[in-house]
Amino acid sequence: MYDPVQLRTFLAVAQTLSFTQAARRLGLRQSTVSQHVRRLEDAAGRTLFTRDTHSVELTEDGEAMLGFARRILEVHEQAAAFFTGTRLRGRVRFGASEDFVLSRLTEILESFRHEHPEVDLELTVELSGTLHEQLAAGKLDLVLAKRRPTDPRGESVWHDRMVWIGSERLRIDPDRPVPLIVFPPPGISRAMALEALERHGRAWRIACTSGSLNGLIAAARAGLGVMAHSRGLIPPGLVRVPDRAGLPELGKVDFVLLHGAAGRDTDGPGRALAQAILAGWDRLHRAAR
Repeated sequence: MYDPVQLRTFLAVAQTLSFTQAARRLGLRQSTVSQHVRRLEDAAGRTLFTRDTHSVELTEDGEAMLGFARRILEVHEQAAAFFTGTRLRGRVRFGASEDFVLSRLTEILESFRHEHPEVDLELTVELSGTLHEQLAAGKLDLVLAKRRPTDPRGESVWHDRMVWIGSERLRIDPDRPVPLIVFPPPGISRAMALEALERHGRAWRIACTSGSLNGLIAAARAGLGVMAHSRGLIPPGLVRVPDRAGLPELGKVDFVLLHGAAGRDTDGPGRALAQAILAGWDRLHRAAR
């Protein structure tokens, strides 16, 4: 019912939110990209993108198709590998941001290990900033981490907004410095929190620093302060700080897959793991909310 070529083109547009960038990534003419998307919309009977001269956005049906397309392509590739008798071998050094340790990322990794038993998977859990550094140093092959929207690097998994979260009982005194619960440098959420407060002239103090997300969550649940966190990944027991607290907007953040030199191999274990994560994106996102 759905052409894999059209689905791949749809994913490229959804990830870049640009027909021009998708065409460049796929090595196609922009008119061909538009044609693939139009034919997929005809097959689905739904509009998948709203677009004008300035922007491209996924519709609700487009968001739904995103998850379906990734799963369809994953199964398509699994079937092709099964019937051609090809089995992945090798090693992939995968780094995941602390943001995902409480999500179902482990289920995706378990499924990947089951499907590719001859691939040695090495997992590193670290701060997003640290993972970027380790990837640049050649210590990792694939990274799932946060990046700022102004950073062009990486394969977009989803976009989100950063918000202030804390205990439901916490009250912020407008006349006292904002108590912050933060990762140590070079944490991206830490940097965004400090920049937002300083930009608005709001005094702050560090109430808790921990390299462990569980440590930060425990401090926040105890009411020690507030933390900057992805809106779609708010841990149980914590809530968004209400607007009446007067805290500044934090801005948007992207979650992306970044490939090292070995991870760019289109037929290698790094690429296969990236496809598995993209295919499980909707499950990962819903479970972590």
